[in-house]
Amino acid sequence: MPMPESALVICVPEAESLVGPYRQRFDPSAAIGVPAHVTLLYPFVDPRGIDAIVTDTLSACFSAHKPIDFELNRVRRFPQETLYLEPDPDQPFRQLTEAVWQRFPETPPYGGRWPDIVPHLSIGQFQEEGTLAQAMRDVSQLWQGALPIRARASGVALIENVTGLWATRHVFQLGN
Repeated sequence: MPMPESALVICVPEAESLVGPYRQRFDPSAAIGVPAHVTLLYPFVDPRGIDAIVTDTLSACFSAHKPIDFELNRVRRFPQETLYLEPDPDQPFRQLTEAVWQRFPETPPYGGRWPDIVPHLSIGQFQEEGTLAQAMRDVSQLWQGALPIRARASGVALIENVTGLWATRHVFQLGN
């Protein structure tokens, strides 16, 4: 049985038809139920500790932020392992992450592993540098003309994994 975990994400169904098949092959989270998304905060609170106080706090936080119109227009990569699409603008995603983190300081983004918040939609994970570089070339060429993907973030999903598969527990609306 996996350790229960949760995350706050912005689902991007507009990207699913393009990135879905690639994610199914190269992003392990896709195989266990995580849709195409931009992560705001992972890991978040243990699902067993999510109560009305947590959901009310999140609801108030997200209602203070407007929906986000954005594009996914560039394939990028982190120095190690991950190939991703970059949202533009990215600042509203950073602001949302910081707003939640401010309210839940015990849950730093990615457990505090990286010093910067880099909003992204993961495409795949690659263990070897050569494989990552080749995937970057392949995807950039394959998706030429398919980008940008225009999307609107109007809600934030609280997703959880308590059974080995991720599922949506709650969706919070952005704005009033």
